[in-house]
Amino acid sequence: MRRWYGLDDVPADWGRSVVTIGVFDGVHRGHQTIVGRAAELARRLGLPVVVITFDPHPDEVVRPGSHPPMLSSPKRRTELLAGLGVDAVMVLPFTLELSRMSPDDFVQSVLVERLHAARVVVGENFRFGHKARGDVALLAELGDKYDFTAEGVPLVANDQTISSTVIRELLAAGDVEGAGAALGRPHRVEGVVVRGHQRGRALGFPTANLETLPYTAIPGDGVYAGWLECFPVNRGADTGAGSASETRWPAAISIGTNPTFDGVERSVEAYALDRDDLDLYGEHVAVDFAVRIRDHLKFDSIEALVAEMRRDVDRARQITARSSA
Repeated sequence: MRRWYGLDDVPADWGRSVVTIGVFDGVHRGHQTIVGRAAELARRLGLPVVVITFDPHPDEVVRPGSHPPMLSSPKRRTELLAGLGVDAVMVLPFTLELSRMSPDDFVQSVLVERLHAARVVVGENFRFGHKARGDVALLAELGDKYDFTAEGVPLVANDQTISSTVIRELLAAGDVEGAGAALGRPHRVEGVVVRGHQRGRALGFPTANLETLPYTAIPGDGVYAGWLECFPVNRGADTGAGSASETRWPAAISIGTNPTFDGVERSVEAYALDRDDLDLYGEHVAVDFAVRIRDHLKFDSIEALVAEMRRDVDRARQITARSSA
């Protein structure tokens, strides 16, 4: 699959294509419906599928400080779109200049001159151009002008409307199962492992403390079952323990301020079940969330905390043993 960053990356000899456009944050099941429709048209016409997505989020450019929590990083978004069988993903830098383009100028400079669109598929609520003046109806009118057809597709899967906003709300409430059902896979949080207070190691449960990516949609405080995956950057495929190819483990995940220790900084920590030999400092890792186990609690003693942590680990082991991600 081709990956382009900006219009200048598109090959000069690129021919006609089927194009779909959107932020596609999370590439949730509604987005998958849109991309699937574009792929269907592309197969029928014998043309490649191009997905246009944006970075940064348009909200942050148009209304600074309003960047929503992100369900996926731009890199992860590209990987997910590639998994849907598209031929090219173009990450279009969203700038003030781009936001001020008229709908006609956007269509002409992006869809016509660069991508030679034959068909354009978007969500039925798609808006574009300066002050979001363009909608699906206007896109179709411009298609008549520039020789392509356009259609809006409902963000629906199995008769259920899917919304990135609703998924963010589910995550904020700690409902990772509901969010995962809408996404079509477990919600993922990524980051680099940094040194924390190392209390988990002292208690017998060494955790990977994540420095998360900016604007990450982090689930509400609590303890979760899921998986910890490492994408080694410092030692090739070697994680410092076990098989060199073993980079994914069932995990118990804690999000919160460690109230038993009167903590104030919110953290995301993951304990790879039954592993106390992993050295992941400095590595890029991902945490996938399966099920919320419990709320974050303040315990009266360290002994009570450790006893509860053992129960958390047992529950996480049972949950991940019967789940897949």
